[in-house]
Amino acid sequence: MDPQKKIAVLGSTGSIGVQTLDIIAEYPDRFRATVLVAGRNVELLISQARQHRPNLAVIADESLYPTLRDALAPLGIETAAGADAITDAMERDDVDTVVTATVGYSGLAPTLRAIDAGKQIALANKETMVVAGELVTRRLDNSPSRIIPVDSEHSAIYQCMAGEESSTVKKLLITASGGPFRTRSIDELSIVTVRDALAHPNWSMGAKITIDSATMLNKAFEIIEARWLFGITPDRIEAVVHPQSIVHSMVEFTDGSVKAQLGIPDMHLPIRYALGDASRLATNRPGLRLQDYARLEFFRPDTEKFPLINMAYYALERGGNTACVINAANEIAVDAFLHERIGYLDIQRTIESTLNDVPFIASPGYDDYVATNTLARRIAEEHTKSRFDKKR
Repeated sequence: MDPQKKIAVLGSTGSIGVQTLDIIAEYPDRFRATVLVAGRNVELLISQARQHRPNLAVIADESLYPTLRDALAPLGIETAAGADAITDAMERDDVDTVVTATVGYSGLAPTLRAIDAGKQIALANKETMVVAGELVTRRLDNSPSRIIPVDSEHSAIYQCMAGEESSTVKKLLITASGGPFRTRSIDELSIVTVRDALAHPNWSMGAKITIDSATMLNKAFEIIEARWLFGITPDRIEAVVHPQSIVHSMVEFTDGSVKAQLGIPDMHLPIRYALGDASRLATNRPGLRLQDYARLEFFRPDTEKFPLINMAYYALERGGNTACVINAANEIAVDAFLHERIGYLDIQRTIESTLNDVPFIASPGYDDYVATNTLARRIAEEHTKSRFDKKR
């Protein structure tokens, strides 16, 4: 039996993907990257493939396939391109665990295929559970697959709940840094720039998730994700602002005790925990020194300043395809903001307008989610274009 765990890394050129490959390289006797998947960064994918020598490298952008193929053919590395190739790779025999580190809706189809194929999932793509958490949960019920979350908050909850009876859980407390605008006034938010929004005080992340942190919609998404990952009703899931980002989340139990997972703001820790099947792998990387922190603070989130947090409870109460619409509209709006076509506050306006325009589906299946995503993105594009035209 091969002692190495065979890993497919979806989104290998992104922030989580790069850190996942760091850990695979740190433990060469335990892990091997057998499949690498990237969106458009073909040069970095080629570099990663040359270093890690996977069996397969896939680029989502089919126009970049010749570059990938020509670079890796001399090494005997199989190559492919396109969404279908990514999804099909989830069924390969040389894959035990799939790290879903892609951004946005694109993670849904390959994650579902991996679950159907019985693979273990290290889930960093929160949008999969946001868009179709109920569907994913049903698929898991009929599969030997297990999801171990990679998001620092959900990894913390997973660790706090280890060895505990779910019936003893009173509340999940998901921490939030508050992002770069925690101390800004509401009036100041109308003039913030892309550069301002990308200046996260604690974490180094990709652009999209950094903007989601600035609007705090990421916390709404994490509440939705927690509801499906842990089977906890929304009224027992709260967000807590913790500016130091040392306590990654907490679980309150029925006896009044609270368990918390602490660590420096470094994604290597939750990635390592997930790859190790929820076990502790020794590392030489620096850890937390509590004496370096004079205080750890906790506040209620300001939902007047960050109203998108409440989208979590609205989406979960309404159900159906609501969260799918919110996610699609947000992806379009954030991209428009990053390209300076709309303002920061227009992100929320775009989401709300799109929600009003997309038909509600109470009990969506997979095809309904696909159709909803397509329609919501088109409508959100129209709204952002309208706002851009007015801005000019």
